Order: sequence, then structure tokens, then C-alpha cells
Amino acid sequence: MKRRGQGFKFSLVTMFLLAVVLTGCGNNNTASNTNGAATNAAAATEAAATTEPAAEKPTVAFVYIGPPGDGGYTYQHDQGRLYMEKELGIKADFVENVPESADAERIITELAQNHDIVFTTSFGYMDFTLNVAGKFPNVKFLHASGYKTADNMGTYFGKNYQASYLSGIAAGKMTTKNHLGYVGAFPISEVIYNLNAFTLGAQSVNPDVKVDVVWTNTWYDPATERQAAISLLDKGADVLLAYQDSPATLQAAAERGAFAGGNDSDMSKYAPDNYLTNPVWNWGPYYVKAVQSVMDGTWKSEQYSGDMADGMVELAPFGSKVPDDVKQLVEDAKAKIISGELDVFTGPISDNKGNVVVQDGQKLTLEEVLSMNWLVKGVEGTIPQ
Repeated sequence: MKRRGQGFKFSLVTMFLLAVVLTGCGNNNTASNTNGAATNAAAATEAAATTEPAAEKPTVAFVYIGPPGDGGYTYQHDQGRLYMEKELGIKADFVENVPESADAERIITELAQNHDIVFTTSFGYMDFTLNVAGKFPNVKFLHASGYKTADNMGTYFGKNYQASYLSGIAAGKMTTKNHLGYVGAFPISEVIYNLNAFTLGAQSVNPDVKVDVVWTNTWYDPATERQAAISLLDKGADVLLAYQDSPATLQAAAERGAFAGGNDSDMSKYAPDNYLTNPVWNWGPYYVKAVQSVMDGTWKSEQYSGDMADGMVELAPFGSKVPDDVKQLVEDAKAKIISGELDVFTGPISDNKGNVVVQDGQKLTLEEVLSMNWLVKGVEGTIPQ
């Protein structure tokens, strides 16, 4: 390459001298055109000699628990994938409806064979992801909501309980019966601390409120979620929130004239007149950051936890019938959460068995929140063993 470049430069010098001779003969137009051509060619040659080949972009894959069209959790991850593709010019692959079973390990293994980065987006994929990571040390694995890591495997999630607390404030003000309902997915820490945050938010504006919980043991099963919502409405709850991946709870509540919110994304379009609000994920910026760090060679295994301050966790817009004074209460609390003035899990907090689990003035650490296995006072229900 270097010798070819030198030879081309020599030819340009020859062309330039020829142009000077022609100029001396009075051919001004020829001299001007030749000199311009020489300058342009020299610039092109120099650029070609100094430009480094573009770095090869990594291959990326996602493993989804549900379909991108679920309107909730998987939909938001897919929006994040699309955002990353647009920002980085990378076309990522994905596999949807992957069960949290041995099938997950098989699919993750297949993806690891021809991808540089694999995102596994549901809690139940944790051990399967860890197993595959041990077999493919040169592949980067990132698991959503888990707590196990390896040299080539990190975790990522966010403090969505902050937005659950704000949703609770809205619910506590909107109820006329002081009776709220919560459609929980699985009785794991992720759902438990969101249920507790929702309850604490409601109690902060309505100390008399109680929250009934029903566990569906599903992430995405609209029929099951709908039946759970109906059972809560039958018990007298007039405002519901659901930690599920579909809008089924909201739709069931709307049929009864009750208010409700879902989870993960803005679900207002499914029942705008009965919509409350709910936590929303914004995964795109994180996916860009994570993939870019691999491209830059700066990636390292970590347990990343986003929040409302960095924008990973957001609150959906309020429904059309939520009054302005309720909106303002929520916005005021939101500002305090973002500034750090308000920590959701600050004592005194008692569990629903009468035990003080967080002392007055004490704040739970993130590790304590992520391992939560108790229900706050005011929650009517138990954690199945």
C-alpha cells in the first residue's frame, strides 16, 4: 500500500510539471484544469492513505419472554432494541416467546455461537444465561433483573419501584372505597417490592387504604390476568394496578367503571377514560451504552441499576380523568425522588404481620430491596412458598 501510494504521488508531480510547461506555452485553461485535478487527486490520495478501516460492529441478539406485540414488558424491550439499532447502525436479532425452561438454555446457546452480545430479558433466564456464559467466554451476556454475574456476564435493571410508589399515590387519591387491588405475576422479589412500593405510595396520601393481591404465576397470559382482575373487583377493589405484561387488567377494570394501570409501558390507549398511570421502562439508552462499550473495548461485568434520575424508569402519562390536584401530588413526589430527597423504602415500615422491618429513619439498601421477601402493612395476602 505504501509503495503504491508513493508511486501515485510521483505521477502527480510529473503531471504538475507538465502543467507548468503548458502554462508557459500560453495554454492557461489547460494549466488551470490540470492543476485543479492534481490538487484533488493529491487530497484523495492522502485521505486514502490515512483513513483506517471501519471497526467491525458486533453482532447482537435478544431473548424475549413474550411477543413484541404484548403491549407491555417485551414491547418496551423491543422498542429499546429498535432505538439501539437506529443509534448505532446495528441490526440485532431476537427470539420471542422463549419459556423460562431448558428451552431457554438451548436458544441462548444457539445465539452465542454466532453473536458477540446476547441480552436475556427475563428473570427466569438467569441460571441458563450463567451456564451458557461459562461455555462462551468471548461472548458478552447481559441479563435483565437478575443478580448473578460472571467475567463475561453482567446484569441490568432499574428502580421501577420508584414509579410504583408514584402510581400508588395516584391510586390512593382516586379510590372511593379505600380498597385497591394488585394483580401480581410471580411472588418473587421483583414483584414483591413493587407491590410494597405501590402500597406505601397509596398510604402516604391515604393511611386507611388496603391492598388485595392476587398472584397469577404468569408474565403474559391475558385470560388469566383478566380473571385475577375480575376477582379483585368482585371483592370490592375500585382501583387496580397490575405487574403483568398485558393490558388485560385495565380492560377488565374499564368494563366495571374502575380505574386501573398496567406495567412496563403506556397502556392508556386500551382504556383512556379509566386509565390511571403506571411504571414505564425506557431501555434504549442503556442498550446503546452497553453495546457501545463493547465496541470501545471498555465493557466490564457489572450490576447496573437505572432509576428515574437517569431516565431508565419513567411514569406513564395520566389518564384523561385523573384530576389536576392528583397529578400535582404525584409530580411533587416525583421531583423529590429524582433529587434524592425521597427514598421509597425509608422507615418506619412494618410488615403485614405486625413486625417493624425498617426502623425509623433507616433506608433499605438496594441489595435489601432486591431480596425483599415480606409484605408491608396494609397488604391483604401472603407470599406463596
